[in-house]
Amino acid sequence: MEIKTIIQGCKDNDRKSQERLYKEYFAVMMRMCMRYIRDRDRAVAVVNDGFMRVFKKIGQYEYRGSLEGWIRRIVFHCMSDNIKKEAKYMKFMVFEDYDAPKKESALNKLYEEDLLKLIEKLPAASADIFIMFAIQGYSHKEIAEIKNISVGTSKWHVSDSRKKLRGLILETNNYNLNAG
Repeated sequence: MEIKTIIQGCKDNDRKSQERLYKEYFAVMMRMCMRYIRDRDRAVAVVNDGFMRVFKKIGQYEYRGSLEGWIRRIVFHCMSDNIKKEAKYMKFMVFEDYDAPKKESALNKLYEEDLLKLIEKLPAASADIFIMFAIQGYSHKEIAEIKNISVGTSKWHVSDSRKKLRGLILETNNYNLNAG
């Protein structure tokens, strides 16, 4: 079945077309979500919510750019919304040592999606442990057991990630202020 036919079927609320689109892109969206959400059940729920949004907004797709990119953007926003609900204090984890004025101005300019993109710039091991601690809510002891590392190593990765994220966030905000 041609992709335009599937999209039109989805616009017409045809269940078989929706199922076909879902099956075509589910694995790709799961891989994206699993990079940030290590709990498979939660990631499946996010992908499913994302596809519900895709089906509601499919009429807005204008065949500009790839369909996968359009779906990815919607699912990413759904994931970001989910992470916001689950980790209300994640942003403050990054700035715990900073004074309030700097914290407020930088945080007001930073969206969760941007923070997730900055986390991707961290070394893989540090990013993974930071996500487990700051987003998923694991304790250092739990992380140490899962990763087969010491509690001190887990704490070091989180501390190092915070320092690097502070620098990246301030650098990003300074660039945006100078560019704008």
